[in-house]
Amino acid sequence: MSNIPAVVTKRLTTVVPKFKKILSRAKERDVNESDTVTIVTDMLEEIFGFDKYSEITKEYSIQGTYCDLAVTTGKRIEYLMEVKAIGLDLNEKHLKQSVNYASREGIKWVVLTNGLKWEIHRVSLDKKVQSERLFTIDFAEINARQKDQQDLLFLLCRRGVQKDLIDDYYEYKQSVNRYTIGSLLLTDSVTN
Repeated sequence: MSNIPAVVTKRLTTVVPKFKKILSRAKERDVNESDTVTIVTDMLEEIFGFDKYSEITKEYSIQGTYCDLAVTTGKRIEYLMEVKAIGLDLNEKHLKQSVNYASREGIKWVVLTNGLKWEIHRVSLDKKVQSERLFTIDFAEINARQKDQQDLLFLLCRRGVQKDLIDDYYEYKQSVNRYTIGSLLLTDSVTN
């Protein structure tokens, strides 16, 4: 992983615990989707470093439908976010909805969340639309002081997104997955 700037590390270790409490209280109150979107928008600003007035678009219009949030840097959409009410469990129907939005716009990263759980998916548009979960962040369980947790959070941070670190992480995960390693082990040069 990339070196995380000290200012970002400090922000992660101080702000994530604050939002863990906010999310816990919201879960107890069983807040609706609209209120969950508000919390997620604040998280994108305070934890991940995006400007909520210029880099986060609510109700992003996609061919007559609306995705909850679009996160941008400059003129490029970095990822779409589909937000569900905090009390809902994320499911395949929700994922299909968010992947559908991304495929219509040609966007390769989607975050499906209920505030507590964040699922990060890569959408590929080769011959048919497919998605693959890269990782999940559970804000009920996260420890922002652990380096591996910080690394995952940094992939979604403004600075990490600008450096395309999530793409690098995806390529790394692809290179070390069991299918790739199995294929390499079965090549003629290795078996000889």
